[in-house]
Amino acid sequence: MQGQMMNQPLIVSSLIEHAERFHGDTEIVSRTVEGLSADDGGAINNGVHRYTYADAHQRSKQLANALQTLGIQTGDRVGTLAWNGYRHFELYYAISGMGAITHTVNPRLFPEQIAWIVNDAEDQILFFDLTFAPLIEAVAAQCPSVKHWVAMTDREHMPELNVPNLLCYEDLLVAESNDFAWPQLDENSACALCYTSGTTGNPKGVLYSHRSTLLHAFSSAMPDSMNLSASDAVLPVVPMFHVNAWGIPYAAPMVGAKLVFPGAGMDGASLCELFENEGVTFTAGVPTVWLGVLQHLLSTGTKLSTVKRMIVGGAACPPALMQSFKNEYSIKLQHAWGMTELSPLGAVNTLKQRHLTLSDADRFALETKQGRPPFGIDLKIVDGDGNELPRDGQAAGDLLVRGHWVVNQYFGKDDSPLENGWFPTGDVANLDQDGFMQITDRSKDVIKSGGEWISSIELENIAMGHPAVAEAAVIGVKHPKWDERPLIAVVKKADQEVTREDILAQYPGKVAKFCIPDDVVFVDEIPHTATGKVSKLLLREQLGAYSWPTDLQA
Repeated sequence: MQGQMMNQPLIVSSLIEHAERFHGDTEIVSRTVEGLSADDGGAINNGVHRYTYADAHQRSKQLANALQTLGIQTGDRVGTLAWNGYRHFELYYAISGMGAITHTVNPRLFPEQIAWIVNDAEDQILFFDLTFAPLIEAVAAQCPSVKHWVAMTDREHMPELNVPNLLCYEDLLVAESNDFAWPQLDENSACALCYTSGTTGNPKGVLYSHRSTLLHAFSSAMPDSMNLSASDAVLPVVPMFHVNAWGIPYAAPMVGAKLVFPGAGMDGASLCELFENEGVTFTAGVPTVWLGVLQHLLSTGTKLSTVKRMIVGGAACPPALMQSFKNEYSIKLQHAWGMTELSPLGAVNTLKQRHLTLSDADRFALETKQGRPPFGIDLKIVDGDGNELPRDGQAAGDLLVRGHWVVNQYFGKDDSPLENGWFPTGDVANLDQDGFMQITDRSKDVIKSGGEWISSIELENIAMGHPAVAEAAVIGVKHPKWDERPLIAVVKKADQEVTREDILAQYPGKVAKFCIPDDVVFVDEIPHTATGKVSKLLLREQLGAYSWPTDLQA
């Protein structure tokens, strides 16, 4: 016997319909690429565009009509190369809502990589922000599947580009009616496509369904996840081209939160201005972004009056950074963990009731972990033979995951990456009895020295604890006696001095003697991937000429 309840599909268009119906007057605020200008989509003052969920819904329906006029059909891929802004938000809903697939392309990749991704996805149309006009001109000839290139601007700001079939975004909308009925799609049909960062080999496409996207939005908005509500003003610093801004453009309209989009201005000063002007309460980004915000606050002596919580993900967050925001600004920097293959939410660090009675030190030690999985995600760790390891907070093994929004198969691939129904993350981690997970390293970045495994993340966090260190990264360098030994690359803070001896003096008593790095190199910058993570691959190349001093070879 089956239940006798309504059966309505979980589809993306239902989110924007709900937002208009029940939160229609709630604002969406965007810093624009054009700056000061007139525009058809709303009011722009001082480079900031304002309109409402109701406006966004109506324009999304106009855009859906425009896509149909251009020949887009169900299942077609439509690419975007854009910052976090209101037009990109409209594309999220227009493309997926009509039954096509929103393919967000990372503009921080090399032109050759972008062309490869566009071709692999077989994008039919590609929408781009003006910032990326030179990039579009460079790759257009290499992308034969793209029938139209659409500049996301108005007629006044249209660029002159040597690009075939160049169209204007606002021209497309003004020519269409907002009379569009969203189709009742199969909830298991594809709605969005994101590619991994491709640190090993070519990037791989992850194809999300409407169902997985809605379930992910439900989970991410819950109190033990991002804890979003209609009383929040949310600013996603994490780009909409990076795993759909961690699902925030779906979760915010689900709960009716005000949305604030930073555009291309993701430096500390620009973000802090938006935080204050728009009353932002919640934001999300990678550690390097929050380092920039902290440095701006420290250098200007300013405070943030409304921000209460910052989600940090994409890479391990230095404990010193968390402490600084907590102690100096009463802002909770909250760890989260995920991957492109997980849509991306896999764990969020939210304490249980009994943890609130812990000492400050014990509670903070727990808060530095990557978090625990919400309902819909299951985690386990295994040894090299695939045997499950205990959840005791000590044993470390390969981290596996399964769940309602976890990849089953990569786009265009016949084989599955799963191992007995579990996805291998490539992370090494431990789990405790409460489900709190702590990443100790990447499988391929673990340093093996004299038969012992050394965590690079732990060593990096200690280095970052020095007040003169802006950023630090640890790699394993071949050693004549120990196979590998850890080497620290350090970026000094501006106008600060620190020596090799100062850095190394922090380690005794905090890690085992064999874990203490042997040497320190000072660099102007540490390379990052297109998603803001430290690129150990490029760092190894950067330090390829390094050799251990004679006294460190014994």
